[in-house]
Amino acid sequence: MSNFFVLLILLLGFLITFQIAKASEYVSVLKGEKKAFEQHNRVNGFLMMVFLVLGLIGVYWCNELLRGKILGEAASNHGKDIDRMLYITISITGVVFVATQILLFWFAFKFQYSEKRKSFYFPHDNRLEFFWTVIPAIALTILVGFGLMYWFRITGDAPKDALQIEITGKQFGWIFRYPGKDNVFGKKYYKDIDDGKSNSLGLVWDDPATHDDIVVNSEAYIVVNKPVKFIINSRDVIHDVGLPHFRMKMDAVPGTPTTMWLTPLYTTEEMKKKTNNPNFEYEIACDQMCGQGHFTMRGVLKVVTEEEFILWKAKQKTNYALAFPEKEMQASAVKDDASKAVAAVAVSKDALASSK
Repeated sequence: MSNFFVLLILLLGFLITFQIAKASEYVSVLKGEKKAFEQHNRVNGFLMMVFLVLGLIGVYWCNELLRGKILGEAASNHGKDIDRMLYITISITGVVFVATQILLFWFAFKFQYSEKRKSFYFPHDNRLEFFWTVIPAIALTILVGFGLMYWFRITGDAPKDALQIEITGKQFGWIFRYPGKDNVFGKKYYKDIDDGKSNSLGLVWDDPATHDDIVVNSEAYIVVNKPVKFIINSRDVIHDVGLPHFRMKMDAVPGTPTTMWLTPLYTTEEMKKKTNNPNFEYEIACDQMCGQGHFTMRGVLKVVTEEEFILWKAKQKTNYALAFPEKEMQASAVKDDASKAVAAVAVSKDALASSK
């Protein structure tokens, strides 16, 4: 029924438009074709100027209304550079846009048809061709150069003291892996992936380096003012790690790890105050259409102090402990027995030394 009404509305709209066109044609015949043409020309020229003025006012108003209110201040070192580059780009293209639009609509008004004026044909001028080819080419080359420079910084080598986090995208969520005390990621193999056995990344348990790796879902912690390097993977299809508040993004490609690094400038709590939003979170969005549940693929980055990060990490269980709780309990018991034995030996030595 709803489709029928839509078709009916479209049909009525067509009939109304047709009748208006016919009425306009009859009016032209009554007034005379030439007089009607000149009148329409004047009206259209006037409307061009109205559209120019209202359009430029609308552009300025939208800019003032929305500037800095969608994402707020950039919260990473690279984000500051990217914002600066975007402002420069918008300034250059904005000047060109305003100038060309004013000329376009003014020419349409100023040089509308008139019997007293003949058309002047200007087929070619080498000087004009030179200026409107070379100047835009130089400006675009400079802008592209800045873009490449920032890109190489973002994807280049991170500082040696950078925290390393592996981000793996899957339909439809994010998996984060931290290296353990050895600061080395253990090996993984896609055929070993088994969510039912707490091995969502396919860690190879024969590799001792995997035993202290920490794996968490949906929410990761990083340290303010400390560089962090993201090693990005995908478990199934192409995803994209989008960090809008940091002004960064990077594709997550199956079988082809990608990297980027940044230094967060404000903790989550500081951003809550800056944005006046008590529910603020640094969001990880998937910026690549990846399936029906794409819209639900959201993660969170918690930016905290060094002390808070150490405390959080100390509370996390290794992925090996989650996959093999019985082995972890046995290892803990052995460690406890060993600690008790060492303590007993120490007490015996102390007692022997005291008796002498």
